[in-house]
Amino acid sequence: MNKRNIAILGSTGSIGTQTLEVIKSHPDLFKADVLTAANNYRLLIDQALEFKPQAVVISNPEHYSTVKEALANENVQVYAGTDALSEVVQIPSIDVVLTALVGFSGLVPTFNAIKAKKAIALANKETLVVAGELITKLAKQNDVDILPVDSEHSAIFQCLMGERSESVEKLILTASGGPFRGKNRDYLRNVSFRDALKHPNWTMGQKITIDSASLMNKGLEVIEAHWLFGVEACQIDVVVHPQSIIHSMVQFSDGSIKAQLGLPDMKLPIQYALAYPERVENKLPRLDFNTLSQLTFEKPDMDTFSNLRLAYQALEKGGTMPCVLNAANEIVVAAFLNQEIGFLQMSELIEETMVKIDHEKNPDLETFSEIDHQSRAYTKEAIKKQRH
Repeated sequence: MNKRNIAILGSTGSIGTQTLEVIKSHPDLFKADVLTAANNYRLLIDQALEFKPQAVVISNPEHYSTVKEALANENVQVYAGTDALSEVVQIPSIDVVLTALVGFSGLVPTFNAIKAKKAIALANKETLVVAGELITKLAKQNDVDILPVDSEHSAIFQCLMGERSESVEKLILTASGGPFRGKNRDYLRNVSFRDALKHPNWTMGQKITIDSASLMNKGLEVIEAHWLFGVEACQIDVVVHPQSIIHSMVQFSDGSIKAQLGLPDMKLPIQYALAYPERVENKLPRLDFNTLSQLTFEKPDMDTFSNLRLAYQALEKGGTMPCVLNAANEIVVAAFLNQEIGFLQMSELIEETMVKIDHEKNPDLETFSEIDHQSRAYTKEAIKKQRH
């Protein structure tokens, strides 16, 4: 395969840093052409000095002069502000845009990258959660591949290779269950954000780790799977698989099930997306079946972890409802991390916001932005009321 130039939106986060590890392992195949960060300017500077990209973006303009000065002797263009994210993805030399931004912030840059006909390696599931119909339609119009980076969607993508879409009966997303698997509401009432950040299998950023603990991450993945693979909500099941060895499965019309297995390491799905349709050798640890004692499966508890139920409801409702779900969730997760609300209050506040915000059936990009703003404002106000 020809060498590919990669733009990493969110290069200082968990997915971004692991993507750079993949690129470093295959310097003959990949080049980090654009790196971006929101606030972590120190790490962004270090990355730029090591990987020597064509351009970097620091979204927070307060850090622009520091980054600019640190890279003054390098052949690197330095930009600042969120608008710059949408501009750098259109650089002609870029082949693949890996979107690893957190939350709603990934939507507009991904939209512009697709318009610029760049292949998308999607690690920002919120882009499809919020505006799945808009994004998938635009990708089809521009003949752009959306390559999933989430381990679950990468697994399904791989299982579907060579299969006819009409033969797909069901997608089965696996979930680790997070740190609170098997716990009841009485237990969850008093857990702290530190407890929630102790994921048993994966090393991830704070926001996605909290989402995993509340099962919201799996709910967002259900919505993402609907748009990526063109199946209805009733064709997407979630099963708790604590060992995180089977990353997801596809059941076909003849009853056959295909699964993708591997050790829990995000570098594998990242590499698969960057190199697609090729498979590239690596030195990652291999799965040894001789040491596997058991693989177990459980039904998710949607009464205790109601975020998963809310996500299914948002998908069924369609339109702007997944946008409301996502916006409210981003606010409550931040509030939980700041110790402003308890663990169980997160889902209560999300559900309240979903009831209160007006629903739009056929939104455009501007409408999504407005609904996102309204939902965040309502949830913030609801949190203030609970605290008083």
